[in-house]
Amino acid sequence: MESANHTHKLIGPFRQLVTLRELPLKGALSDEQLEVISSAGILIHGDQILEVDHYEHLVGKANDLGAQIVSVAGDHVCLPGFIDAHTHVCFGGTRARDYALRNAGKSYLEIAREGGGIWDTVKQTRQTDEAQLVNEMLQRLKRLTTSGITTVEVKSGYGLSIADELKMLRAIKSANEIADQDLIPTCLAAHVLPRDYDGNHHQYLQEMARDLLPQVLEQGLASRADIFIEDEAFGTEMAFEYLQSAQKLGFDLTVHADQFSAGGSQVAADLGAKSADHLEASTEREIKLLAESDVVAMALPGASIGLGCAFTPARKILDHGGSLAIASDWNPGSAPMGELLVQASMLATSEKLTNAEVLAGITNRAAAALGLSDRGILEAGKKADFIIYNTSHYNEVFYHQGMMKPAQVWKDGKKVLGSN
Repeated sequence: MESANHTHKLIGPFRQLVTLRELPLKGALSDEQLEVISSAGILIHGDQILEVDHYEHLVGKANDLGAQIVSVAGDHVCLPGFIDAHTHVCFGGTRARDYALRNAGKSYLEIAREGGGIWDTVKQTRQTDEAQLVNEMLQRLKRLTTSGITTVEVKSGYGLSIADELKMLRAIKSANEIADQDLIPTCLAAHVLPRDYDGNHHQYLQEMARDLLPQVLEQGLASRADIFIEDEAFGTEMAFEYLQSAQKLGFDLTVHADQFSAGGSQVAADLGAKSADHLEASTEREIKLLAESDVVAMALPGASIGLGCAFTPARKILDHGGSLAIASDWNPGSAPMGELLVQASMLATSEKLTNAEVLAGITNRAAAALGLSDRGILEAGKKADFIIYNTSHYNEVFYHQGMMKPAQVWKDGKKVLGSN
């Protein structure tokens, strides 16, 4: 039954609806802590959720509102839309050669020193015009839609000059106007020192802080700043100074931390960054440090799979009381797969994460890592971002390790994938 009032919709009934309500943002989670509503519905108004409850309780309200009834036939499960909180999906070219060399025995750092790695993508991205960057990004984002991703963080960092970083961020902004997802841009001009820069690391960061970051804010291109803290990139002291400058301008902070060596998570904690990402090399000291802070620890299992290295110590982070988010790190070099739930499932198997911990890591805790309080949970007042699986129990979604795809994806109260 349809009404002329399409601003209100009731969707359901679902065999199960998993809300993520009232879960702590930090620490370990058991599956028993998940609120699972059976025979459920979701009532929305425009792009927001009005109420989630048992379907029969919502039908009367829907009729009073003249809402459109969107029937979901058969057994279905409804989950919050997934959030991929760390990606590099704006890039030009390919790094298939790097992948072959790594599998043949060369290390990530060796390949980078020989002209591959990030610098190779920088060269290819600089040669790609803005319109092509947008088009290629949109193709990747379409794939993310089919996996239930409704919010995507996207970094710059393959321009590494003022003009090319601005080009990347403009492309991200343009894609955001077309994509099914919300794109959350992050300025990663401090990715590595560009090889054609006439100066040292410190001078480069000073130039980016002085001449690029104010333009990024003025043009409304990003409100988040990131830096890669590592031997091949930038040291902790200069990274602290750069991030502090960005913070004073009004940027939220995130950090590529502890990927190959420890140190970056300390900078993230000292500056109150939203997240510290990677953490494959974190020791007991860093784990405790992050657990005692409000910094979200961001595991990037795609990089571990792509590089053949250890996973982030996710179990220890949670058991020490830390907040764990999980993201794909989709990039052309170290993490080319881009399948968030596949990677999260592999991390879960290795680190013994509960389904609740995985789901929270790609919904409400991922939202916290991005400083977003309006999504990641199915409850009144949140964005109407949700995904529907054709199955009778939410455990089946995780059991299939990312191979089960959503039957429907809803973003801002509009269906962007699937049919009734």
